Amino acid sequence: MGHTMEMAVEAGVIRQHLIDPEICIRCNTCEATCPVGAITHDDRNYVVRADVCNGCMACISPCPTGSIDNWRTMPVVRAYSIEEQLTWDELPTELTPEQLEADGIVATDAPTPPVVAQPVAEPGAAVFNSAQYGAMTPPWSAAHAYTNLYPPKSPTTATVVGNFNCTEAGFDNETHHVVLDFGAMPFPVLEGQSIGIVPPGVDAHGKPHFARQYSIASPRNGERPGYNNISLTVKRVTEDHLGKPVRGVASNYVCDLKVGDKVQIVGPFGASFLMPNHPKSHIVMICTGTGSAPMRAMTEWRRRLRKSDKFEGGKLMLFFGARTQQELPYFGPLQTLPKDFIDINFAFSRTAGEPKRYVQDVMRERAADLALLLKDGQTHFYVCGLKSMEEGVVLALRDVAVDAGLDWDHIGAALKKEGRLHLETY
Repeated sequence: MGHTMEMAVEAGVIRQHLIDPEICIRCNTCEATCPVGAITHDDRNYVVRADVCNGCMACISPCPTGSIDNWRTMPVVRAYSIEEQLTWDELPTELTPEQLEADGIVATDAPTPPVVAQPVAEPGAAVFNSAQYGAMTPPWSAAHAYTNLYPPKSPTTATVVGNFNCTEAGFDNETHHVVLDFGAMPFPVLEGQSIGIVPPGVDAHGKPHFARQYSIASPRNGERPGYNNISLTVKRVTEDHLGKPVRGVASNYVCDLKVGDKVQIVGPFGASFLMPNHPKSHIVMICTGTGSAPMRAMTEWRRRLRKSDKFEGGKLMLFFGARTQQELPYFGPLQTLPKDFIDINFAFSRTAGEPKRYVQDVMRERAADLALLLKDGQTHFYVCGLKSMEEGVVLALRDVAVDAGLDWDHIGAALKKEGRLHLETY
């Protein structure tokens, strides 16, 4: 804590950090970003532990909705507990000066919100913090992203114009390619952004479902070029991360949609996981499963630019991980892209009779090429998929750099500062 925060606690008052449940889309970005583990959640709300949060502000910038940036002046003894926050449907109002005075606190005691400060890794720390290298700023040449045009309180409506199961027939784990059309409603998007889908009905507590976030899989000019539509890559969730049977509310709703159905949409979200637009920029994409969605969007936009001869693109390199080839969405179309356009590397972790291979294993196999790209200031890296992949991928980048005699501390810092390494894991 800074000196202001320490003095505030001594005076018996804190500026308590809270998350607004009305506009939070439960994307888990804040919890994944927090360096001190102050943020937690249940099946309804994301909340902040007052006794753990140190006001470092690392979670503020990555939040796509702004729901994380809320503060309340509170007597320490009356700070909102985790249990209270988990029951909220909306934020409590700020305590009045009279209410604070009743607790012996005058206006001059109230602390100001903490200033933005990046967490500093402890020297010699054994734990590798991959998140510290993730950029929160977009590439300098990225197009302007529009965000929060339709918040949870005022969603817009899209019409389903396509829903295709792109998994091999007879394979249990379905992945659907869903196309949504917005008609005349403005919904400008860029590759790397996401939207929220609001499932109809209510949850087990009788409350309306909150929005679930999905990355956009189509380029900025539409899944169908020149039309106001987008596509999503959605896997039907039938079991949790421990393998127990569970029916994902939003994923099953989306996978079961029929052409002509109307869907409630919020967003778009995301202002940093954006692709560079300057000529000769290189893009390295590392993803697993449905984390392929933004990579497909970026690849398709570059392909369309190349086809129109309007853009002199740099290298495209893709590392794509899945359990088996049958589970790999877009496998066929990817294989048909020209080799001089994109360098594709697959990693399958559950192929019968073969050792497990993950994206970081294949990255190490391509170390020579990755080292050249790491040395090039025009190279931008994008990582998308399950949270469990993030550390292995960033460690692989570090090892590739070190083994090539490069200064990883310098390169890693530059990737973050220049908006050239983006991590979007969930």
